[in-house]
Amino acid sequence: MAHDEARSDRLGRFLMKKVNRAVYEYDMIEDGDRVAVALSGGKDSFSLLEILRYRQRFAPERYTLVGIHVVGDARGPEMPPYPQFEEWLRDRGYEYLIRPSFVAEDEELPMSCERCTWNRRRTLFEMAKEMGCNRVAFGHHLDDMAQTALLNLIFQGRNETMEPVREFFGGELRLIRPLIYVPENEIRRFAAAHEFPAPPPACPRGEHTQRTRMRELLVEMQRECRDVKKNLVRAALGKFGRRTADGAREGPPIRVC
Repeated sequence: MAHDEARSDRLGRFLMKKVNRAVYEYDMIEDGDRVAVALSGGKDSFSLLEILRYRQRFAPERYTLVGIHVVGDARGPEMPPYPQFEEWLRDRGYEYLIRPSFVAEDEELPMSCERCTWNRRRTLFEMAKEMGCNRVAFGHHLDDMAQTALLNLIFQGRNETMEPVREFFGGELRLIRPLIYVPENEIRRFAAAHEFPAPPPACPRGEHTQRTRMRELLVEMQRECRDVKKNLVRAALGKFGRRTADGAREGPPIRVC
């Protein structure tokens, strides 16, 4: 679909309100930050990058953006070329870095999802440090948060979801998730108004996980409770300290690891 400037502007303003809420409540971005956006090549991460750029025009904080992309999946770092990804970033004027995922010499392939995630995150953090970034932004949205909450509740007996913010290396690097209040269907509409490149080939293990089953369960539950995702996320986020509308901080502080 051709890029629809007017529609993308309207949608950008609409989604920016929810992103601003997350940024404010969890102190995600501060003046002078250099934010590395972890790009998978899918609609969520591309949308996050564009929304954060759109937000730069209005936000009180002055920050810079860098796109970082890790090549590879559970099969390893050797993947077919994906030139349209780099072309899109270059044409949009983004600063970016693309690198193969770290894989140990004795790593068994294909890797488990957990091991693949660990390797890719290690590579992301190394890239962010190399690019001088003190923030790494992930494109996890409301649906992802709800699926994680349901996974933890059913399989672990814990009322938890992904952390909105998490600090690493003594606070030198902060992982942030600015889309936690944005439903996937709204991101899909935003992406449809842009000329995002087609995503790279999906990992063959991606559609055979417990998370896929949680997604299906939530679709079924939403027929009876429209706010099931919001309710799950609201309950799971209760353990994290957030800033209220009057500026006060409620709940326990965000854990520093």
